[in-house]
Amino acid sequence: MNTPAPSPRAAVLRPSNIPSHDRGGGASTIPLVGPSVGAQAFINGITSFAPGTKIPFHSHNCEESVMLLEGDAMLDVEGEEPVRLQPLDTTWLPANLSHRFRNLSDTQPMKILWIYARLDATRTLTDSGQTNFVSAEHKAR
Repeated sequence: MNTPAPSPRAAVLRPSNIPSHDRGGGASTIPLVGPSVGAQAFINGITSFAPGTKIPFHSHNCEESVMLLEGDAMLDVEGEEPVRLQPLDTTWLPANLSHRFRNLSDTQPMKILWIYARLDATRTLTDSGQTNFVSAEHKAR
């Protein structure tokens, strides 16, 4: 007789108690929801951008939603006009669309909440084609 798996339990995650992982280039990430808390369909986290930081153009193997939590940001989507974001603006990006976020301030940090629609979300750098799992960015450097 098979015993059913226990139901996942709710979780409260406190970013102030979770280590931040340096991604290099002025970006650092706090992973939040993921398999470690029982997530089965998506992952999310918070990425902070130091003043003037921009991440390289990249795409993902799944849909992504990003909310600007604080700061002055620009969303660049390859082939489209850049879009300036203000806090709480929320984006939706389809899979395989090259894009990046930039911190427009030279003095203030910027923070985003990101959500990927797969546990095994990947990031492929547009220029090099290098692909890594998003979760690999959460390893301490």
